[in-house]
Amino acid sequence: MKEELNKVATNKKAYHDYFVLETYEAGIELKGTEVKSLRQGKANLKDSWCSVVEGEMFANGIHISPYDHGNRFNTDPRRVRKLLMHKREIRRLYGTVKQQGLSLIPLSIYFKNGRAKMELGLCKGKKNYDKRAVEAQKSAKRTMEKEMKQKFVSSH
Repeated sequence: MKEELNKVATNKKAYHDYFVLETYEAGIELKGTEVKSLRQGKANLKDSWCSVVEGEMFANGIHISPYDHGNRFNTDPRRVRKLLMHKREIRRLYGTVKQQGLSLIPLSIYFKNGRAKMELGLCKGKKNYDKRAVEAQKSAKRTMEKEMKQKFVSSH
């Protein structure tokens, strides 16, 4: 069976601010017109995070814009949304986050076989010097590729 993935939103800032150690998939508990809004691609994951409260996982800070034709059925765009994962998985993640001082950050929202899913990253925060080092590596790689391309063009 072929899985159909339809990306709605990605959190590019997460890759800039954190080292992503592992990724996990979780379902999202949505209400009413939020699904229609997501299908239109109206979601923002910037500055969002996940927390575990009494054995349940919640996503905070996710902005899903109100549906255009939703009238009174629209919900608060920044409400806390429950994530659907197995209890065993939640407990393991909670233990890891508490012991090692890591963060659970939403990386993307997508539809998989018609159901809204979220990709979570177990992340470690980057320091400013880490960000500069990564930027320097990217810059060096770009210049090398540019020079290789120029040499290839000039040799032919």
